[in-house]
Amino acid sequence: MRRTLMALCLGLLIGIGQPLRAGSQSGGGELSLEQAAQVGKRLERALAEHGARVAIVARVGRPRDQLPEGIHYTHVAYAVYATIRLADGSQVPGYSFYNLYQQAEQPDHSVLVTDFATDFYLGAVIEDTAVLIPRPEVQRKLLKVINSPGYAALHNPKYSVIANPYDLSRQNCTEMVLDVLQAALYDSVDRARLKTNLRAYFQAQPVMVSPLELMIGSLTSADVTLADHQDGSIRTATFGSLGRYMNSFGLLSDGFEIGPDGAVSRLVF
Repeated sequence: MRRTLMALCLGLLIGIGQPLRAGSQSGGGELSLEQAAQVGKRLERALAEHGARVAIVARVGRPRDQLPEGIHYTHVAYAVYATIRLADGSQVPGYSFYNLYQQAEQPDHSVLVTDFATDFYLGAVIEDTAVLIPRPEVQRKLLKVINSPGYAALHNPKYSVIANPYDLSRQNCTEMVLDVLQAALYDSVDRARLKTNLRAYFQAQPVMVSPLELMIGSLTSADVTLADHQDGSIRTATFGSLGRYMNSFGLLSDGFEIGPDGAVSRLVF
């Protein structure tokens, strides 16, 4: 029984982290290139219909039954409307995706990668997508940060799949999205100041796996660490906690999910 619990714990932890690895496998069943392209076009159409210049988007890199309670999406990024230059030199309007990806060859480190809608879905195992559209004034502030040197300055390459969003020592993809949002709201890239404000106003998602099992995961996986969780509670930033934070402070214009059949449903926070 103990071995079963340990294996389950590690599987859940990998389920959060592995889809973030650029170019990695997420355990089988990933969308094909054709499917990724189709879902990417569907997302771009939805963003355009909402007039979004900047949106927060999320996709799923593991079957839902392999994710811890309360965690429904495994990768979160910014989608930014821009003029995109194609391989033949022509330019077309579209969305660029600003990601923090875990490095495949060094899983406790991450890189910032800008790619496109099809790339965003490579590694996804289901077509479900979640979208947060900030209010127009927040979008303008986000765009200012994303297009500035401050965007890279907010990145901490030391990666943990369960990074504590209140701590400076580790970061994951959703925390990067959250840090960029904070920088936009406070017009600052002072990470220490931003974390102070997060501790006051942001409620992170508890990771519903026992401390013993998390400790085992930290001993066997480089991308899992408890070093930044000092108060006995294990919490991390998730798409859901980000949405609740933005909704509670009036930062959202809309939030919705797009299902595999293309049906759109409103998010309830």
